[in-house]
Amino acid sequence: MKKLGCIVGLLLAIALAAGLYLGGSLMGSTTIKQETPFVIPAGSSLSAVANKLEDESLIVSADGFLMYARVLGSSDPIQAGEFSLKPEMSQGDILEAFQNGDVIRRFVTIPEGMPSILVYEKLMAEELLTGEIEVPLEGSVLPDTYSYERGQDRGEIIEQMQSAMDTYLAEAWAKRGPDIAVETMREALILASIVEKETGTASERGTVAGLYSNRVKTGMLLQADPTIIYPITKGKPLGRRIRQSEIAAVNGYNTYTRVGLPDGPITNPGRESIAAVLNPERHSYLFMVADGTGGHEFNETLEGHNAAVDKWYRLRRERGEM
Repeated sequence: MKKLGCIVGLLLAIALAAGLYLGGSLMGSTTIKQETPFVIPAGSSLSAVANKLEDESLIVSADGFLMYARVLGSSDPIQAGEFSLKPEMSQGDILEAFQNGDVIRRFVTIPEGMPSILVYEKLMAEELLTGEIEVPLEGSVLPDTYSYERGQDRGEIIEQMQSAMDTYLAEAWAKRGPDIAVETMREALILASIVEKETGTASERGTVAGLYSNRVKTGMLLQADPTIIYPITKGKPLGRRIRQSEIAAVNGYNTYTRVGLPDGPITNPGRESIAAVLNPERHSYLFMVADGTGGHEFNETLEGHNAAVDKWYRLRRERGEM
């Protein structure tokens, strides 16, 4: 009897081993030789994914993978996106990753004050994005870090950036202070773009916003150097000193020859610059000049300003810059 039990146990073990071998043969296995990115397009079926795995030589058999999914897998739907497949992964690991794993996301950062021409160039340089785009409207993009997936259309990223700007601008406008210098959200965006380009240090942002707000209210020329440069380079660095002829140029942006705001933004301002324009620091400053440390010296009177300019010129001469 004891001998019979041993024989039955041996037969069961053989049957189990045979079943596992047969199952493994029918279901196939993975053939991943190195860490490999794998993309599942939106709307893909499990069959399409299995065929893609086989076509890319990541599994032995698409039919085997589908059998494994039906017999041993869960009923959870697969996700669209990019996944990283590693040599040690089994078919079960792959299926689990597709159903419940993290989709690989990449990021692109638009810093505060980046003009739209450079936003365009940055997105076009992202090789894992697809599709052609035009240069977005200046001031329409909210500087921030945005995530994207391999193969995503560049136009979708631009839409996200512009939607973020619309949302934030509306929220900030609703919280605007009383008696500000701008009457519309677009004017706020334009003035914020000047503040963004003219702010030497973050701690000065509210002061600079207050100064330009004072100038707008009193009808003074804004005399912001970046508004001279923008029509020439569309926001890119000029790479040289501004010429007298450019200071005297009459166009829709040069605030040395036109009173009030430019026709449009001169860059994409960040949240802080927009907030500063809508709640500017209250003071009586009308003038500012660089102080040699990256910031500015602010003055209420032309006399004080001229003295500050003389000091700045002396410093530049000492540095050999003039």
